[in-house]
Amino acid sequence: MSNKLFEERKLRIEKEHEALLSKTNEELFSTNGVFNRYKNPVVTRDHVPLKWRFDYNPDTNPYFMERIGFNATMNSGAIKLNGKYILVVRTEGNDRKSFFAVAESPNGVDNFRFWERPLTMPETDDPDINIYDMRLTQHDDGYIYGVFCSERKDPDASAGDTSSAVAAAGIARTRDLKSWERLDDLKSHAGQQRNAVLFPHFIDGKYAFYTRPQDGFIDTGSGGGIGFGLSETIEHAEVVDEIIVDPKQYHTIYEVKNGLGPAPIKTDKGWLQLAHGVRNTAAGLRYTLYMFMTDLQEPWKVTYKPAGHFMGPLKEERVGDVSNVLFSNGWIVDDDGKVYIYYASSDTRMHVATSTVDQLVDYCINTPPDEFRSAASVNRINNLIDKNN
Repeated sequence: MSNKLFEERKLRIEKEHEALLSKTNEELFSTNGVFNRYKNPVVTRDHVPLKWRFDYNPDTNPYFMERIGFNATMNSGAIKLNGKYILVVRTEGNDRKSFFAVAESPNGVDNFRFWERPLTMPETDDPDINIYDMRLTQHDDGYIYGVFCSERKDPDASAGDTSSAVAAAGIARTRDLKSWERLDDLKSHAGQQRNAVLFPHFIDGKYAFYTRPQDGFIDTGSGGGIGFGLSETIEHAEVVDEIIVDPKQYHTIYEVKNGLGPAPIKTDKGWLQLAHGVRNTAAGLRYTLYMFMTDLQEPWKVTYKPAGHFMGPLKEERVGDVSNVLFSNGWIVDDDGKVYIYYASSDTRMHVATSTVDQLVDYCINTPPDEFRSAASVNRINNLIDKNN
């Protein structure tokens, strides 16, 4: 009986899993004309390989039960390598621990399949409790760098406090996404660091980082905003002086905190930047994505910044583990200028939206900036109405 049940369940689950992995995605019509969403998520917890989840031995698993469960696939770094569209996925188990796993697609919008094994990230002398949200950077020095959040329990937490944590920017490098060398965590003199991003080029012979200094693990405090600083080395990265590139601002989509998403895209008009902004609501924190551009020669100087969010959670994207959240830390630009924007919804699943470099530059340059008052917003609308009459 048990062997028959084992085989029946295994065959059905394998068939349904393969149907999911090979499902064709569908581009949706874009009303805003800036980007196109797609009908289906590109990576979900159901995409996780069956051999990571099930014991395939009928003697030790006669009911073909799932032995290791997975909760979410989210917040993925992205890169194009050897002609494949690759995501380094934050994969979260039912035990709440996150780790990195590589999924690749032949076209960037569907048929994502995980590599055989999850990524083995070396630990430092002070082991991480949790690692997540990797940004990938192909650097001038020939390495691919992954900069991610390394979370540890707060050593100064009071007795019985099992939730206080300390965040640091972990750094690792690779050439093939398979073998990784762990470097020292980024040393900052401006508090805890989350959402750090390595700039792809040297500046004055130094490594450059976009940062997000904050006073605590959750609260940004006096450190709010996207920062920028230089490090003499990458093996022992240390940013001594950080300047704020893009500060948080009262009554905006980034009033509580903000952080850079992926490494920027270079254009002839400047660097395209994708970030997330957080505001408070009666229903809790709301995360949306916004864009801005920085100067080509001085990438810490903002040149254009459209008002409001670029993309917010819609429909089923609003529902999940942490609702009303969009988060992106990966995008890929093809040689023809097409841009694949990978974003997670509600800390649960991965999606893709597509645009082009020209569209995104046009959006950044020609969308009016925020003037931070209701009256100014009305005036901006009236100006457009007058232009159209």
